[in-house]
Amino acid sequence: MNPLLIAPLLEVGGKLIDRLFPDPVEREKAQLELLKMAQAGDLAQMEVNKAEAVHPSIFVAGWRPGAGWCCVIGLGYTFLLRPVLSWLAEMYGWPIPPAIDVDALLVLLGGMLGLGGLRTVEKVKGKA
Repeated sequence: MNPLLIAPLLEVGGKLIDRLFPDPVEREKAQLELLKMAQAGDLAQMEVNKAEAVHPSIFVAGWRPGAGWCCVIGLGYTFLLRPVLSWLAEMYGWPIPPAIDVDALLVLLGGMLGLGGLRTVEKVKGKA
């Protein structure tokens, strides 16, 4: 489940539980069950991620590295190759190579690197 959806779903679920269960004891039981369901969804997604990571096919296990390599190639073109090609184009009268939108690449790469950094912090603190 998308982690961004968990909090709003828990909030809506909590409001429904408050309306459906006026008894405080029953309400507590229902809220506990809702939290268990949310946690089970997170654990299920973690199992899917593990299965993807160990799969021998590049089309299953390679989508995350593939996204990273697309970022690296795009950034390499933008910051290394395009300036050199533009310089050569000016010298020889060639057309200037096209620019690409780097914003989307930086968002994707920042998310991937940021998530990896959080994982490293967890390992250092002994939480993972």
